[in-house]
Amino acid sequence: MAEYQKVYGIGGEFDSAGSLMQAAEKIRDLGFKKWDVHTPFPVHGMDAAMGLGKSWLSGPVLVGGATGTLTAALLTFIPSWGIYPMIVHGKPFDWRVLPAFFPIFFELTVLFAAFSTVIALLVMDQLPKWYHPVFNWDHFKKVTDDGFFIVIEARDPKFSEVKTRELLESLGGKHVTLIQD
Repeated sequence: MAEYQKVYGIGGEFDSAGSLMQAAEKIRDLGFKKWDVHTPFPVHGMDAAMGLGKSWLSGPVLVGGATGTLTAALLTFIPSWGIYPMIVHGKPFDWRVLPAFFPIFFELTVLFAAFSTVIALLVMDQLPKWYHPVFNWDHFKKVTDDGFFIVIEARDPKFSEVKTRELLESLGGKHVTLIQD
């Protein structure tokens, strides 16, 4: 008896980056939301063809940078102005020493922004993910060399095994295959 496998989606291979771009525009116009394009190199204009908007990564990076600046301010101002206010060789310990702290502000801002970038990317991309269902598809091995692929996921509201297969074939997709999870 065959074992039941969950369907991940349907994938199709295209001849060139141009045909892939045209297919991506058609799929975007039809209202599909859960799909992706796989190419061996970046294709200029593919983001617009897929209808992708601005990345949300800038928000966590801004929060991380602001946290770094605030941390630097607290780590420099509290000891020098509150806990240990000392006049050494006639140097002030008030707001006039602020330029001496600029390197600390800069370094902690960059450090916290970098950490928040890495953490946000891991969360947004759901990493570490050791396995992806697309790797079950034999033709997908060409993606690192000369393959251009579109994969429409089964969790898309407009997904239908029959209609999605027909759509990819009508757009010029070859080796249109049902991908198991």
